[in-house]
Amino acid sequence: MEGGTRNNMRRQVDMSFSSVLTRSDISAAPITLAKLQNPVKQGFDNLGGDLKKIHRSLNDFSKALDKRFKDKPLPTVNQDALDHELIKRAIGMHFLREGEFEVASAFADDVKKQNGRDNILSPHLVKAFKEMYGILEAMKAKNLKPALAWARQHSASLEARGSDLAFEISRLQFVWLFMGDLPRSLSKALVYARQEFGGFQSRYQQEIHELAAAMAFSPNLADSPYKRIFYNENAWEELGQSFTKEFCSLLGLSADSPMYIAVTAGAIALPVLQKYQSIMQLKRTEWTTEDELPVEIPLPRNYRFHSIFVCPVSKEQTTDENPPMMMPCGHVVAKESLDMISKSIRFKCPYCPSESKPADARRVII
Repeated sequence: MEGGTRNNMRRQVDMSFSSVLTRSDISAAPITLAKLQNPVKQGFDNLGGDLKKIHRSLNDFSKALDKRFKDKPLPTVNQDALDHELIKRAIGMHFLREGEFEVASAFADDVKKQNGRDNILSPHLVKAFKEMYGILEAMKAKNLKPALAWARQHSASLEARGSDLAFEISRLQFVWLFMGDLPRSLSKALVYARQEFGGFQSRYQQEIHELAAAMAFSPNLADSPYKRIFYNENAWEELGQSFTKEFCSLLGLSADSPMYIAVTAGAIALPVLQKYQSIMQLKRTEWTTEDELPVEIPLPRNYRFHSIFVCPVSKEQTTDENPPMMMPCGHVVAKESLDMISKSIRFKCPYCPSESKPADARRVII
């Protein structure tokens, strides 16, 4: 009985305490809500103001887009003038050159199923680019052995091109060994230099002397005159670019994908052509030049390639040493032909009565 009485008393006390808390909370609720009302309202007001600014910016941006890019009919393309097979091969080669081998293979298989022809991608090129990307992946892991082996295998071709790639790889390997934990790395670098640099003495004697002299500054190389060689953060990236360029050159290809170059050049030229089109519309004229651009398109130097042009005077194709030169009258001849006809201070154009000075002619990229 006594235990039951005690439990009942505990329950009554707990209930009384709970009722007191509840009454206290209820009485304090209006005050708490009043205190929270202003901060909450201020927060919603600030949020609404920010949203208004965002909506205003979006409306201005939308109006600017509508004003700048008005609805215009898409230009018509003569489908008969397009070489669809060449375009498909260019797309497949682009995937291949970007290292997307699975995508390139799938695209080539689809083209083969549609046309019933042989694979648009040469197995030889597929194998070559897989080798190239394997060597580049090894470079990213600071492993130059595959690149050194490739350079030795193609040493004759690289030498014939006057390429510096083989020495660049060997020099970076020396630097990589030299910059390891002293003193073991110093001895490794010295052994490597004695084994590999002998064949480069005739062409790179000055560079080899600098590498040898740097050993004397090994305790304090960061303050030495050879810091630029051993503390070049872009050395591996630059070597990768040089390797890609030389690898593609030995395959008879440019370092960059032709499709990438064409798309980028088109993006650069598009604003100029759009402006020219708007001017023609205002003057109510038409684009009458067939298969040629009506204006000069300024492209970066690395997007200017050998001009395919046959000189009308010498009947010979121009070269990098004998480039096409345009006279002030607009006629173009090869540089050697220009030198031949401009023996005096002023000379007459072989195709029109205009006269000009040799210094007035300028090189053109066709």
